[in-house]
Amino acid sequence: MDDTRAPAIEVQDLQYAWPGKPVLLQIKHFRIARGERVFLRGPSGSGKSTLLGLIGGVLTAQRGHVRLLGTDLAGLGAGARDRFRGDHLGFIFQMFNLLPYLDVLDNVALPTRFSRARRERIEGGDVRAEARRLLAALGLADPALLASPVNELSIGQQQRVAAARALLGSPEILIADEPTSALDHDSREDFLQLVMAECAKRGTTLLFVSHDTSLGALFDRVISLDELQRSDAEAA
Repeated sequence: MDDTRAPAIEVQDLQYAWPGKPVLLQIKHFRIARGERVFLRGPSGSGKSTLLGLIGGVLTAQRGHVRLLGTDLAGLGAGARDRFRGDHLGFIFQMFNLLPYLDVLDNVALPTRFSRARRERIEGGDVRAEARRLLAALGLADPALLASPVNELSIGQQQRVAAARALLGSPEILIADEPTSALDHDSREDFLQLVMAECAKRGTTLLFVSHDTSLGALFDRVISLDELQRSDAEAA
């Protein structure tokens, strides 16, 4: 059972290496409080996306523990990890992972097909209405656009669709991997403010990974992955 007093994310004595490669990640302790907004920075190839995979339960560490909302992922089987991730985590992937054979609205509604918990957290139970609300908040309100295949959208529009999908159903944790990489400079801060407003409205914890350090001032805390691997990075 989840401990409501536990942090949203806690990593302890973590070690990970790709097969046949030297150790990539070695983290003694990393803790993110519930509702906190954390910016994790680091250069390409430093292991940021790998750490997100470990936190999301997609990858399994050779040593250590990853606890989300009080649940130790190492204690869950593969199917249980998938269900836990579907119920409690929203992801904005660097490559979006949108389904080209679905239109915009169906792509956003997709998480609720696999998670009853996500469906039940939608006020009024109208999944498509909530999907339209999120898309409108992200500047995608045109009904014709919502019925379009996602591969007809610009890269920036696809990025916003991915964000709406991740936010649907108020996941307790939102993980974003370079979510502003396809947006121009003037659009990045507006996009992030909208995502943060949705997180604040629902009390969602945000872990945002990027090499764009200009965005760091918008967050509660900024952490360098290099520093994280050398020291105890813990919220006060």
